[in-house]
Amino acid sequence: MKLIYIVNQRLPIEKAYGLQVAKMSEAFADCGADVVLIAPTRRDPIKQDFFTFYSIRRNFLFKRLFSPDFYFPGELDKIAVVIKSFISASVLALYLVFVKADFIYSRDELPLFFLSFFKKKLIFEVHRFSPKRRFFYRRFINQNFKVITISQGLKDEFVKFGFKPNNILVAHDGVDLEEFDMGLSKEEARKKLGLPQNKILLGYVGQFKTMGMEKGIDLAFEALRRLPENIVLVLVGGEEKDIKFYKDLSRDKNLDQRIIFIGRVRHDLIPTYLRSFDILIMPFPNIRHYAFYMSPLKLFEYMASRRPIVATDLPSIREVLNEESSVLVKSDDSQAFAEGAKKILDNPRLAGKISEKAFEDVKNYTWQKRAEKIVEFIKR
Repeated sequence: MKLIYIVNQRLPIEKAYGLQVAKMSEAFADCGADVVLIAPTRRDPIKQDFFTFYSIRRNFLFKRLFSPDFYFPGELDKIAVVIKSFISASVLALYLVFVKADFIYSRDELPLFFLSFFKKKLIFEVHRFSPKRRFFYRRFINQNFKVITISQGLKDEFVKFGFKPNNILVAHDGVDLEEFDMGLSKEEARKKLGLPQNKILLGYVGQFKTMGMEKGIDLAFEALRRLPENIVLVLVGGEEKDIKFYKDLSRDKNLDQRIIFIGRVRHDLIPTYLRSFDILIMPFPNIRHYAFYMSPLKLFEYMASRRPIVATDLPSIREVLNEESSVLVKSDDSQAFAEGAKKILDNPRLAGKISEKAFEDVKNYTWQKRAEKIVEFIKR
């Protein structure tokens, strides 16, 4: 089976979608597929080789197609992004019109839309629902696309829009468990990373905002104010402008001595950071995207780390976690979040129990199992 995966974005990239694409390409190849991952050329600050950057095996082909890359000054650059996206989608589609493949797979609507006039067996993996994209969705319904959604909430939304339920597969995101098989103790991990040994560390890993939407860092700050002074919040990730914003906010709240900003790190260091923390937090606010559409990579990495998780109680989170594998608390409530953390700190037996249950559950969410599930579905 030849599967061509097209990405109308820069690769490699620091954002989570790049890692997800890389891991899924590797996993599809492990399922026996002849995989070709294709992306347009873009200026890239990352100088590492694609496979090296994501620490993946070279079991598939990665190909770049030339597409013009340009920038406009200031706010006009948003227009440049749209124009570049249209051009590169056209380049990808035109190239693939003349290439034979059993399936063409993508997370990007525009190249799939162009290809739908020339090709069959197009697979759309969707990570959000937007009424602004209804033009694409109607075309995909008419062409009987098979759709992969990352949450049940997304599937429900697409069924309401008119897609046939049996043409949609829910496949949550995943994790590579081998990355977490390190044998490091919490103390050893902290020593390696230069983190304090004499503090209780709350850990958060990932972007601070998604598509301009807050991810609950401000809630974590408020919860921290309600916790004892020996508890420190460690934030790993974030773009420079967001780090600056939250550093200023931490100073305004007199929390700057209790918050450590690490910034972006290599992905292969994430398991070590997670191992060093006492509690892992996911303070997502209750807005529609987070409540119903998301399947965050951090969720599965947290579960794989065997550390207790405190998360806001949202439907998308409950698709994977429950009270046996985490402490779920009322969303947008800093007091509830602080009490959730205290519940774990006051009960080491509970902390161990939910950590082990989360680890057992995450064995069902590996990239390999996700790929096998998708391959079976698209061949059906």
